[in-house]
Amino acid sequence: MPVVTFIYPDGTKKYVDIPIGQSAMKGAISNGVKGIIAECGGSAMCGTCHVYVDGANLDRLPPVSLDEDAMLDATASPRQHNSRLSCQFSVNESLAGLTLKIPETQT
Repeated sequence: MPVVTFIYPDGTKKYVDIPIGQSAMKGAISNGVKGIIAECGGSAMCGTCHVYVDGANLDRLPPVSLDEDAMLDATASPRQHNSRLSCQFSVNESLAGLTLKIPETQT
């Protein structure tokens, strides 16, 4: 399983093994990552799984869909160039070592 690093706003890191094919959001939820709320369960309808993707990994993710793009404009923490909804991409071998920073707030 690829390991994904979640970085909390205070800089603390949590390393999570996520099964291939599972979204980063589901992996975070099932491993107790605080700050990933996922109110809509992965439908790109709430923005509460917003993360900032480490720049070295950003181009390995699939393109942002129109729905994700619209939701990223409504997130509680400011949208940045590397903002993504963690429910909208699945983990695969090429994402081993992915680093995701959790924003200050999701609601």
